[in-house]
Amino acid sequence: MQPDKSTDNTKLHSHRVITRDGDMQKLLEMARQVAPTGCNVLITGESGTGKELFARCLHDHDGRRVDHNGGPFLAVNCGAFNEELLANELFGHEKGAFTGAIGKTGLLVAADGGTLFLDEVTEMSSAMQVKLLRAIQEKEALPIGGTRPVKVDVRFIAASNRNMKDWVAEGRFRQDLYYRLNVVNLHIPPLSARREDIPLLAQHFLDRAAPVMGKSVVAISEDALALLKAYDFPGNVRELENIIERGVAICQGDTLEATHLPDDLRDLSIRAFRRRDGRVVPLEEHERNYILWVLEEAHGNQTLAAQMLGIDRVSLWRKLKKYGEEKG
Repeated sequence: MQPDKSTDNTKLHSHRVITRDGDMQKLLEMARQVAPTGCNVLITGESGTGKELFARCLHDHDGRRVDHNGGPFLAVNCGAFNEELLANELFGHEKGAFTGAIGKTGLLVAADGGTLFLDEVTEMSSAMQVKLLRAIQEKEALPIGGTRPVKVDVRFIAASNRNMKDWVAEGRFRQDLYYRLNVVNLHIPPLSARREDIPLLAQHFLDRAAPVMGKSVVAISEDALALLKAYDFPGNVRELENIIERGVAICQGDTLEATHLPDDLRDLSIRAFRRRDGRVVPLEEHERNYILWVLEEAHGNQTLAAQMLGIDRVSLWRKLKKYGEEKG
């Protein structure tokens, strides 16, 4: 996962992961360190943050793949199958294992020498967790209806948008399996926590979508960028990509304007910057409201709030005192 040398040094472009955010750069550095080792990795974060992209980067730089032309990257969404079908996907079955069975190679065997990405791993049933744990421990897969297990060399990368520690504590996810998968944990922050990436990603999605759609859109207006940067993106990077693709689809010129963004996004931004009487909220009032919101998100912890705001605690204290909000 080497930086793109053709870009400025504030842009970290790691094959598929694009960012200039400091926390994301630290995350990518950790990924670079663990990628060649082949160890299992647990990737956590909200839906749409790019967990599979990180998984693919880890696979692309796996030492087995780089040095020995290793196996493929295969993915399965554990929440998309019931227990029986998921067992069939992962382990496969022998010919005659059930009526009409002609034999099928499971993903564990197919991914030999490569990577198996287990998306939404927390949606796996307790029984399947036991089967997966054994496969990881013994490094073998027993097809349904088979009598001889097949030895496999697979790197497991699991992903979840859940709080895995809570699920383990509640007994929803096996602790031993959690530790097998969580050799290294990469937690991807939501897009709302790395807003400086929004213009970078928006331009990337525009550059990718325009040629596919046969459009000549090459730029995003400052007004449109301001709206995008003010939006919280509950759907994260995936939502930003959809918004840009929609904008490109309806844009008739060479610049994506604010009018090409969804109405609800524009309405939310207008409500954030205007009072009920229609007047624009003064900068000082807007800053005060934003700081108080961040402080609430930090549950009153001023040290944490200062970190979230990107300022030191003394600066935060001075701002709170200025707005008459400092309690002590």
